[in-house]
Amino acid sequence: MTTGTSATIPAHTVLGLRAQTERLGFQEFNLVLVNTDGVGKSFPITDSSLKIGKSPDNDVVIDSPTVSRNHLVIQRQGDRFLVQDLQSTNGTFIDGAQIREAYLKPGQLLELGDVQLRFQSTLTPVRIAPSVEDRLGELVGKSVPMRQIFALLKRISSTDSTLLLVGETGSGKGAAAKAIHQLSPRHDGPLVVFDCAAVSDSLIESELFGHEKGAFTGAVNQRIGCLERAHGGTLFLDEIDDLALDLQPKLLRAIEDREFRRLGASSASIAFDARIVAASKKDLWAETQAGRFREDLYFRLSVFTVSLPPLRDRKEDIQLLVDAFANEPLWDRLPAAVRDQFLAHAWPGNVRELRNALERARHMVDIPELSSGSLLREFAKDVPAGGDFLPASYGGPFKECKEDLVRQFEREYLTRLLARSKGNVAKAAREAELDRKHLYSLLHKYGLVQSDSE
Repeated sequence: MTTGTSATIPAHTVLGLRAQTERLGFQEFNLVLVNTDGVGKSFPITDSSLKIGKSPDNDVVIDSPTVSRNHLVIQRQGDRFLVQDLQSTNGTFIDGAQIREAYLKPGQLLELGDVQLRFQSTLTPVRIAPSVEDRLGELVGKSVPMRQIFALLKRISSTDSTLLLVGETGSGKGAAAKAIHQLSPRHDGPLVVFDCAAVSDSLIESELFGHEKGAFTGAVNQRIGCLERAHGGTLFLDEIDDLALDLQPKLLRAIEDREFRRLGASSASIAFDARIVAASKKDLWAETQAGRFREDLYFRLSVFTVSLPPLRDRKEDIQLLVDAFANEPLWDRLPAAVRDQFLAHAWPGNVRELRNALERARHMVDIPELSSGSLLREFAKDVPAGGDFLPASYGGPFKECKEDLVRQFEREYLTRLLARSKGNVAKAAREAELDRKHLYSLLHKYGLVQSDSE
């Protein structure tokens, strides 16, 4: 055999959650030999087409008596890979089923006669020179990770590749999706946002695909779903980690085939053309390993992966963010005690918490006479004396009020848990019935990281 490199298949890397220094990544696609001589040999698919056969003029030459001289060709079509059998003698098979023409998905087994090749996708970290600019659309930051993200988003926005944004709640995933859409050739088309966490499981399929009148009880009119409304533009699937497992294959099929049917429809499928951007607050690869997210959908969404850093990891951006939210140079006019409070705060709600808290503060006092006491109270998210919760807010968007209350609960729970376990994280994890790695991530989120002493 010729072409390809003998190498160990690289381990899958999730950017930003397990490795905070690696925030940018892209998918590489390979065919890996799983039998006959040269097991483990990898053949990268880097061009628009890849010809495989026994003849020496193929891109991948396989010298086997069961492989035809020109056996098959793989055509890359954006994020999809079309396998076409070239009238081979022994046929081409995908996962045991003979095909003449079919799309190949990550993890599937491609068979040419007796030769087996596994189609694999790996997420590879990429380092990119930071942008010289300190903002991109609504995203603001002068830190190196943010400027690297700006450079990557500008580069990939011109493509139609799917993109996965990973980051904690409030870290700017929605603003990143808007920037991608505005910079893309689809900027004149719609940007449709679908929040997978904001719709009940019973209605989410109708919201995504739409329904016909009478499709179910209460369907008194036809409804156009998000996929159809996003035609010609961008579909932003927020909180994709909350999408129910039984709906994930339906979404995958729609993205793969670029067509769908409304619920209750008896007519032909509806084609749609939209760029897909997904966002997750969780490590989606870990979710696939735990069986809570489909691996094939994960690979379909993560052609490019960008992890947005939490605010606590880029505190050099706080001054710039404050000035941007105030629409004027405000940071230097703040009292020193207030600036110290900003820089010391863990910001569990990230940029959204900073923006909302600054907005509340501006309504409390006139900006030229900002009082440090009032601002400190607005930004004091630490556990109050006596361990009581801060008063719940019932004004403003439901989702943000709910997230604020959940953050208060989590911080209070973790603080008391650590106190009972005397800082022993292993013991705390057992009591809380949490995986220790997950507990560490929560402690880090709220600035409560302790040393783990058995």
